[in-house]
Amino acid sequence: MAKLSLFERRRRRVRTALRARAGGKPRLSVHRTGKHIYAQIIDDADGRTVAAASTLGGKVSGANVAAAEQVGKDIAAAAKKAGVTTVVFDRGGFLFHGRVKALADAAREGGLEF
Repeated sequence: MAKLSLFERRRRRVRTALRARAGGKPRLSVHRTGKHIYAQIIDDADGRTVAAASTLGGKVSGANVAAAEQVGKDIAAAAKKAGVTTVVFDRGGFLFHGRVKALADAAREGGLEF
């Protein structure tokens, strides 16, 4: 077995802990790149994406905190539309600061509970 990167080890650790405490709630998964940030709400029981938002072709573009805040507001609105109010936050292998934190805070302000 090949040695895993620190990022992949952190991602696996976070997801394992989430599965233990999720209790059937959907998962708010965040992914960021150098140019964009993506968020989706995934129902693991059904294996489908309930709602999604990103900076691709959206109201804002770029990979900054303002764009992340807008994506957080968009994902909260899409979740409300789909009837989801409570989620577990899956930061993946990313540290909880900067754009990831801005997205989470904006989603909370938008009405999501986690």
